[in-house]
Amino acid sequence: MNKKAIWIIIGLMSAALFGIAGMQVKWIADSLRANEEQFTIRVFEALNGVAEKLAYLENIEAMQHVDNGFAQNYMEKDVQKRIASGEFSFTLGNESKQQSTVLLTKQQLLQLSLSANSCNCAECRAERAKMLSQFVNYTSGLNHAPVVERINLEQLQQFLRQELNDKGICIPYSFGVYDNRKHTFVIADGHYVVEESHTVPTKEGHTNLHTSEYRVNLFQQDVESPGMLMAFFPGKGSFIWRSVLKTLIGSILFTGIILFCFAYTISVIFRQKKISEMKNDFINNMTHEFKTPIATISLASDSIASPMIMGQPDKIRRFVDIIRQENKRMNNQVEKVLQMAQIDRNDFNLHLTDVNLHDVIKQAVEYITMQVDKKEGTVSTDLQASQAHVEGDLTHVSNIINNLLDNANKYSPEKPEISVATRNVPAGVEVTIGDKGIGMSAAAKKHIFEKFYRVHTGNLHDVKGFGLGLSYVKAMMTAHKGTIEVKSELGKGSSFVLFFPFKAGA
Repeated sequence: MNKKAIWIIIGLMSAALFGIAGMQVKWIADSLRANEEQFTIRVFEALNGVAEKLAYLENIEAMQHVDNGFAQNYMEKDVQKRIASGEFSFTLGNESKQQSTVLLTKQQLLQLSLSANSCNCAECRAERAKMLSQFVNYTSGLNHAPVVERINLEQLQQFLRQELNDKGICIPYSFGVYDNRKHTFVIADGHYVVEESHTVPTKEGHTNLHTSEYRVNLFQQDVESPGMLMAFFPGKGSFIWRSVLKTLIGSILFTGIILFCFAYTISVIFRQKKISEMKNDFINNMTHEFKTPIATISLASDSIASPMIMGQPDKIRRFVDIIRQENKRMNNQVEKVLQMAQIDRNDFNLHLTDVNLHDVIKQAVEYITMQVDKKEGTVSTDLQASQAHVEGDLTHVSNIINNLLDNANKYSPEKPEISVATRNVPAGVEVTIGDKGIGMSAAAKKHIFEKFYRVHTGNLHDVKGFGLGLSYVKAMMTAHKGTIEVKSELGKGSSFVLFFPFKAGA
């Protein structure tokens, strides 16, 4: 799959994810809006219910002042008869009709009697007219009374709490009664306000009731309402969010899982594409590496078989040496691949012995010097470690040093300047192998220890290899409980810093 196709897929999947996320956000926003509207409706229903109960209780109080006992004696049977026949229906709050009939008080009977259209006798009608006149006069006086004198604070609190609970609003709230004539609050949060003020004494965290949208007129039967009942809910936001919180958390969680899987899938696609490209490079390099020795061996074999050469032992020995050398070269390449396969399967064992790092370095430097001399380069050593003996596998430790020296030579285009230094550090020996070659970019440094990865060399086409050397070095250093670090700057060379602990099995 090419990069263009991958980016098209990423674009389509991203658009789909953003679309789903946008729909989720819109759905949650619509739910919040609907919940807020429903909350507002229930609050106003509760406040209106309180206002109706307060007005009803005031009418009951008026009845108590006009009742002279006549109505109880002459009207009770008539009212009960009318209730039974369905002519009157009377409820208080959420009480049923049956309960209302059973629990009728004397004052309730009087209120119903005032609304009756007829009485059984002239005396009854006259008494009813008198009581109605007294009732009207008394309620007219109440209309001019201050609103605070018309409200029982304890009943107000009880009614408000009951109405809100009935509507399912069980959250903290503050409330107040505002006097429309004095333009001030006369009741605030369960207390009478003594001093007139245009603002409510609020507790910490409460908002001024003046700003609340939840307000209803009290005693609406008056020509002009004397006051307003206001309420404020500091936890309104949390209450509204509560109903969609589980859905929101679920949406975020599942969307996050989808995003994670999407990102992981894209990461795997790019990683697999990169591995595929590196493996293709590996196959090409391996083909090239094997092609040359095979051609050389074939040529040497044909030469030996030539009648002109068969009689010249010196030339035969020379061609045999060439065959042996090229065969060894191919063997080494195959061995590298097999070693990495064993490392990948973790199918190898270290044969730990006492290894003198200085001896290993000297031997490796001697070998690489022959190759560096051909390019008119130099190899210098600065072996300062007083204790150079470590626990390790001699074969693998030698391969580590040889690999790094070989890389330093290969990536130094002209006149290589290679240096090897050692020093003792706490619990081990530090070996630094540096060169002044082409160096590496910061991006390349992140991948140099990956299998099959090879640093791009630009116009330098004579750098051969499978991209397995540094991967092998990293694996072997880890197996020896050591570390490897690289310091490099493009165009200025590279330095590999190795740490070998004294005890690899520690």
